[in-house]
Amino acid sequence: MARSSSGSADLPGSADFKARAAAAVDALAPRLIEISHRIHENPELGFEEHFAHDLLAGAAEAAGLEVQRQAYGVDTAFAARAGTAGPLVAFLCEYDALPGIGHGCGHNIIAASGLGAGLAAAEVVEELGGRLLILGTPAEEGGGGKLRLMQGGAFTDVEAALMVHPAGLELSEMETLAVQQLHARYRGRAAHAAAAPEAGRNALDGAVLGYVAAAALRQHIAPDERFHGIFSDGGQKPNIVPAVAETNWYVRSPTLARLEVLKGRLADCLRSGASAAGVDVELLWADYCFAEVRSNRTLVELWEANAADLGRSPQPPAEGRTVLGSTDMGNVSQAVPSIHPMIAVASPETAIHTEDFAACARGPDGDRGVIDGAKTLAAVAVDYWSDPSVREAVRADFTAGPATPAASN
Repeated sequence: MARSSSGSADLPGSADFKARAAAAVDALAPRLIEISHRIHENPELGFEEHFAHDLLAGAAEAAGLEVQRQAYGVDTAFAARAGTAGPLVAFLCEYDALPGIGHGCGHNIIAASGLGAGLAAAEVVEELGGRLLILGTPAEEGGGGKLRLMQGGAFTDVEAALMVHPAGLELSEMETLAVQQLHARYRGRAAHAAAAPEAGRNALDGAVLGYVAAAALRQHIAPDERFHGIFSDGGQKPNIVPAVAETNWYVRSPTLARLEVLKGRLADCLRSGASAAGVDVELLWADYCFAEVRSNRTLVELWEANAADLGRSPQPPAEGRTVLGSTDMGNVSQAVPSIHPMIAVASPETAIHTEDFAACARGPDGDRGVIDGAKTLAAVAVDYWSDPSVREAVRADFTAGPATPAASN
C-alpha cells in the first residue's frame, strides 16, 4: 500500500472521514471516560458482568444503534450494529475483571475504547458503504466467552475483528501462547493419620509428587512454553489422611500443535505422582482452549500508521519489549482477520494483572488510552471501508496463513 508523508495509508477520501470519526470520539470523551471509570469501580468476574453489560448496551442504544442484549445465548454479551450493507467490521469489547485485583488487566479500557470506536465509526459507516458491529465479549479471563459467541454465529460475515488492549508498552501486536486449563483430581483412602496410617492412601501425597515431577520437567521444556499450577484442595484436617486432593493448571505453548505435546508431558508427571502414592488421578481438561493470536499484517500496518498520527509509536514484540499471555481473541483471529495491539497506559515496568496496573487503568494515562484507542480503531475501520485494495490485502494476508512454527524440544 502507498503511504502518505504523515504515515497514514494513502486512501482517497479517507482523511475527511477519519477526522469526523476522531471529532466524534472527542465529543464522546467525557462519557467514554465515565464508562471506563464506572466499570473499573464495579469489577465483575466472567459471565457475571451484568453491570458492564447494561452500561455498554445502554450507551449504544442511547446513540441510536440497533442493540441486542444477552446476545448469542450469553447473558452478559451484547451486539450493537450500524450500517445496512457492505463489509462488516467488528469492534470487540472486554469487561470482565480478575478475582482480588479487579481490573488489573484493564478491561475497562478495552470496553470503553471499543464502544467509542464503534459509536464514532457509526457516524460515517453508511457513507463509506460499510457495516459495523460492536460486540460485547464477556469472560476473557479464562472463561472463553468469545468461543461461545463464535459457536453462536457472532462472527458470521465479519471481515475484520479489531480490539486494543492496555499495557505498559506500545506494541503493534501481542505475543501470545495457546493455552488449555487442566483440573487434576486425586482420590485415595481416608484413615486416622496417627492410629492407622497404614490403612490410608494419601491423595495429597499423590498431588505433591505430581507437582514436584512437573517442576522438574520445567527445565526440559522450550523457553517459550509454560505451565503453572495451584493446589485447590489438600485435605480437611492434619490427622486425617486426605482421601481427596485437587490441583488446577494452565498449560501454554506458542501453537496449538505444540500445546498438545506439552499437555501429554505434564499429564505423565501428574500420573506418576498418583502411581507413586498408590492413589488414582482423574485429569479433566477444559472443553475449550485458547489458540495463539494470528495478527493480520495489513491491519497491523494500518494500526501502526494511524497510531503514529496520534503521536504514538507502536513497535512489534522484541527482546525486552513484549507482553506475553493468552486470550480467546486467538480463536477469533484463526477464523477472522484480526488485530490485538497493546496501547501504553502505564510505565514499562508495570506488569498487567497487578494492583499497580489496576490503578493505572483508572488514571490519566488510562483515560488517554481509552480516547486514543477509540480513535485509532475507528481510523483502521475507515481505511478498511474506504479502499477495496486494503480489503484485498487483508484477505490475502489471512489466506496466506501463519508462518511455519518451530519444532518443540
